[in-house]
Amino acid sequence: MTSVMDSFTPAEATELCSRVGVKKANMRIDKIFFSAVYAGMLLSFAGATHLSIQASPWFQDNAPGLIRAIGATYFPYGLVMIVLTGTDLSTGSFMYTTLSFIHGRISVFKMLQHWFLTFFGNLAGSLFMVAIIFGYGGVFDSGAYVKEAMAFAVTKQVVPKFHQIFLRAIGCNWLVCLACYLGVQGRDLVSKILGIWWPITAFVSLGLDHVVANMFLVPIGIWHHAPGLTVGLYIWKGIIPAALGNILGGGLFCAGVLWYLHIEGEPEIAVNGVYYEATVNGHGHINGGLRFRRNAGKQEEEYVSQARNPDPQVEVHK
Repeated sequence: MTSVMDSFTPAEATELCSRVGVKKANMRIDKIFFSAVYAGMLLSFAGATHLSIQASPWFQDNAPGLIRAIGATYFPYGLVMIVLTGTDLSTGSFMYTTLSFIHGRISVFKMLQHWFLTFFGNLAGSLFMVAIIFGYGGVFDSGAYVKEAMAFAVTKQVVPKFHQIFLRAIGCNWLVCLACYLGVQGRDLVSKILGIWWPITAFVSLGLDHVVANMFLVPIGIWHHAPGLTVGLYIWKGIIPAALGNILGGGLFCAGVLWYLHIEGEPEIAVNGVYYEATVNGHGHINGGLRFRRNAGKQEEEYVSQARNPDPQVEVHK
């Protein structure tokens, strides 16, 4: 079915997300890791911007909701940069690769491998930014910024209970993966950015917990010796509940629901006339492929032929 709007239909967007998951899961291991490192760095810029906006004592005392809302409207540029550069957040992988797995297109090993590599890549990139760019760079060394970095980390990590962080993390990645889904649904750049922007603004303004964002926001507080905050506490009350909640939010509330609504029991979905087709390479690995319907347009047919025969010297016989 072709959309009458300037966007993909919900079913087409779900199909595209499944294909994205296949592509990501079959990337080379080194590329997955360094893609995740870069994504962690990009999101750290957004986290730092959010902290700098929050470092406004008068607003914190007199209009805390307003300053939180202002900071929330700036934070989404981090995910926009990640999506537009094609780099990898583990929280996005919790939706993309889970959808591909329950769609029967990748193995559980491929899914878990992608989760593992992107998670630790994100952590490495975030810690690099904490130590080198913002730590030794002295970005938050002045009074108000140091206080905000410490206060924010304590509020995120020391004050809430384990189950509260877990439940907030479910809601957080539910919104983050919806942002990724809406970004896929848009056909043009402006639509993609707008689709990403508002769900991310919502999770930040609500104070929900994103495990990768916290990889910058909490360690920068530890760097500045926030009271009561240790590495052990961060791992136990920060990384573990936030990661588990984010997995559930992205894997069940997004991937699971979208699969059930738009894929399970439904006819095969073509996007721009092109169907998905699994192929097996020389090493016995399953890769994502494409095939076109008989009534597909000439341009779509050529696109598929080029995808199958990237070498221009190879003639395509029909």
